[in-house]
Amino acid sequence: MVESGPDTPTKQDWRQRVAVPLFRAIGPLARLTLRRGLPAGPNVLLTMRGRITGLPRSIPVAVRELGDRRFVQASFGVVGWVRNLRASGEADIRRGRWSLAVHATELAPDQAGRLMHRALAGFHRFRLLRRLLGPTVRPPVAILHLYRFRVDDQLEDYIAEARHHPLFELVARETPRTIGSSD
Repeated sequence: MVESGPDTPTKQDWRQRVAVPLFRAIGPLARLTLRRGLPAGPNVLLTMRGRITGLPRSIPVAVRELGDRRFVQASFGVVGWVRNLRASGEADIRRGRWSLAVHATELAPDQAGRLMHRALAGFHRFRLLRRLLGPTVRPPVAILHLYRFRVDDQLEDYIAEARHHPLFELVARETPRTIGSSD
């Protein structure tokens, strides 16, 4: 749930107004790339049941493995796929012919903030990037970790980030499978 308070922007930042339509336009290409198994960095296709229709809904997301744990972050806040994942608690992640059924657990903002702070602590901080992104837009932790940089500095910054952009832990429900293989 998104909390409201003095830190919660009431009006969408112009950077987010630009980023959201851009990523929506790129989405179909990203889905095609991931379905075909082409290299896409930390991105996977996340499929969960729609909370209203019950139909499968797929979205390309960046997943980060930290140790033996997997995480996905809601880069654009509490949007449709986040509400669907909260409601179902289960999803499939897929890249090409590889897929994995997972349980999804949303981390509390304090826990998520500490995890992101620890994961990115040793990386270089880009102050210019923070200025360009503004107060509300952040790349997902998976992208930051992949390219080994961070935007925020203090633990409180990460906790505030987690309040607006939920972080989910994905835990395998079964062993990974390859689609189209004979079992």
